[in-house]
Amino acid sequence: MEIYRVLPSTKSLSSTPTHFIAEMAMLLKKLWETVSHSSTTPQLKSTSGLLSSDDRSTSNTGAFERIPDEILVIILKKLGPKETAKLCTICKTWSDFLSSDNHLWIHFFQSLSDDWESIFFAEAHLRAYKLVYHEETPQLSLKNIFGKRAKVPGALLIDGGSGYCKFGWSRYSGPSGKPATFMEFGNIEAPMYGRLRDFYSTIYDRMHVKYTSHPIVVSIPICHYDDTESAKASRRQLKEAIHSALYDLNVPAVCAINQATLALYAARRTSGIVVNIGFRQTSIVPILHGKVMRRVGVEVVGMGGLKLTSFLREQLQQKNIHFESLYTVRELKENLCYVALDYEAELSRHTEQSYEVPREGVFTLSEERFQTGEILFRPRIAGVRAMGLHQAVALCMDHCYDAELMGDDNWFKTVILCGGTACLRGLPERLEKELRAHLPSYISNGIRVMPPPYGVDSAWHGARIISNLSSFPGAWCMTKKQFRRKLRIKQLSPSFSKLLG
Repeated sequence: MEIYRVLPSTKSLSSTPTHFIAEMAMLLKKLWETVSHSSTTPQLKSTSGLLSSDDRSTSNTGAFERIPDEILVIILKKLGPKETAKLCTICKTWSDFLSSDNHLWIHFFQSLSDDWESIFFAEAHLRAYKLVYHEETPQLSLKNIFGKRAKVPGALLIDGGSGYCKFGWSRYSGPSGKPATFMEFGNIEAPMYGRLRDFYSTIYDRMHVKYTSHPIVVSIPICHYDDTESAKASRRQLKEAIHSALYDLNVPAVCAINQATLALYAARRTSGIVVNIGFRQTSIVPILHGKVMRRVGVEVVGMGGLKLTSFLREQLQQKNIHFESLYTVRELKENLCYVALDYEAELSRHTEQSYEVPREGVFTLSEERFQTGEILFRPRIAGVRAMGLHQAVALCMDHCYDAELMGDDNWFKTVILCGGTACLRGLPERLEKELRAHLPSYISNGIRVMPPPYGVDSAWHGARIISNLSSFPGAWCMTKKQFRRKLRIKQLSPSFSKLLG
């Protein structure tokens, strides 16, 4: 081919200028265009380099054989993923070379996303839907995964809690909207079909998305915690109400996953304990390989973010500090409050700091800044008769250790915080300190408390990770037809049981 005549000698490639790289990228693009019009493509053997000496006479890559692999990779990076993938059709050697060089495709992933580690975690551990415990990281063909991810349909993501809801498009870097659920829709955790239908239809309207156009990933609120038959029935009822409301809106496919599990995925983990400080209460949820271990025990503390906001409001009122609404107090909590590592020592420090709330002026707080977060560990300060957060997490860890679910006793020693109040500065350090002091060394050794990986949006980002998997929607989603069939089987089960009895 004429285009090979412009290639320099191998000696000159050690100091390859940028303009030459660009020219080579253009030549490779022309090479594919030329070969794609050819009726035959020679099949060559895979080698450790681009081409072996035996293959050179039969290859149609011509003078490109003289380019060292590391220089060729630089040229391919300039060419981009789409054009690079086309080069696989030239011959088998090109295909083998491009498919086996994962570092090249890692570069393409990183150039398109700043969250490469989450992509790798998801494809390594979540792609098969049913989580499998891996002693080692499985081998992945990143070229194939890159191609499949490019074809994944977009999805609508909704993380609906009792306090606030986050919704948005799976291709976006964050949620599009965060309405106050409790103000607009009431308690959506109650399995009421009509309320859920109104909730979902409102979000679709705000997103300007047709019901029938895309699958949806929704979070299931953390509620009905026990492993009793009554709690199981309540969870099934809520899940069926969610599916029914969405299918009656003609949504094509639904993926419904527990909120705590989504937050765990966002932290790039499949096992651990998720501490979700919700709107009205706090849940401590043990999860092993993506499955909530209810038989081990989900601990619940009857105090959440709303109680902290109310406590701060009372403190402000006692000092005759006036404010317009509870939203003002919430903003002060989020911007000024923190958790002290040593509460007694903090009392003797100067902690006064100011914050300006738009349209309301400047507010100055002092000891209220750390006293508000302290009620998580000392609920009695706020008049709440409940366990401290560290006591509830320690109890959950103790149950996990006694359960002996697998040979590894460390699966529960990673604690992931989630929820808006969990974003309080200093909380991870304080909780870790209290757990080490509260637990025996054979349990406390190796404990790690991690802050919310994506702040208040952690569960939403967990849904985003799933919706962009190369295997999505696949087994992750249930269609309306599958759901109806499942309900019919469930309805027929009691009849069969009576006949068999």
